[in-house]
Amino acid sequence: MIELRPFASIGAANHGWLDAHHHFSFANYHDPARTQWGALRVWNDDAIAAQSGFPPHGHQDMEIITYVRSGAISHRDSLGNAGRTEAGDVQVMSAGTGIQHSEFNLEDQETTLFQIWILPDSRGHAPSWGARPFPKDSREGKFVVLASGLAGDGDALPIHAQARGAGAFVKAGETVRYETSATRHLYLVPATGRVRIGAVEAAARDGVAITGEAGVEIAALEDSELVLVDTG
Repeated sequence: MIELRPFASIGAANHGWLDAHHHFSFANYHDPARTQWGALRVWNDDAIAAQSGFPPHGHQDMEIITYVRSGAISHRDSLGNAGRTEAGDVQVMSAGTGIQHSEFNLEDQETTLFQIWILPDSRGHAPSWGARPFPKDSREGKFVVLASGLAGDGDALPIHAQARGAGAFVKAGETVRYETSATRHLYLVPATGRVRIGAVEAAARDGVAITGEAGVEIAALEDSELVLVDTG
């Protein structure tokens, strides 16, 4: 099954400083057909105005991946962690038993990012935070694992879930393949560009929900930046 979820069909809320779009039910947006996909609970497509952001707030028992598309986001948390994650890079926060954090765009330009929440395999992990760069050239023509709790993905940022987040850059006219199991749930979003998966064509910021496939081949119709989550 390969299902297109057009960007125009997903939830949206514009708060002025935050222009948010929700691939799954979140805050005041509720669609009973889109509450989660496997262990993937949230995929928010956020644009954060310059010199603004999320003040300190708490999370518990959630694995939160932040993929920065443009600009940068500055993080502080109750564990004493602080860092700035810029476009193309990734940060991961395991909320575990509980953590307070803030996320601010301290830049003089808008920041755009994907906030991806994955349900952990079990509750009560110790909270943690980490970030690392993923250079564009390392992802050209192939998927690179960004965050994972799966065996064999040791170079990725760790999460407490049998899941992985991956990214790729694919040039127009080229294809990239992702191997998986028919029992897994994949969710693919082109951050930029336009792609075809089987008979489905997806434009930038559309969602593609995939299951029942042993692998997927993604053909780039335009130069495309891809983000994919693979969960049970």
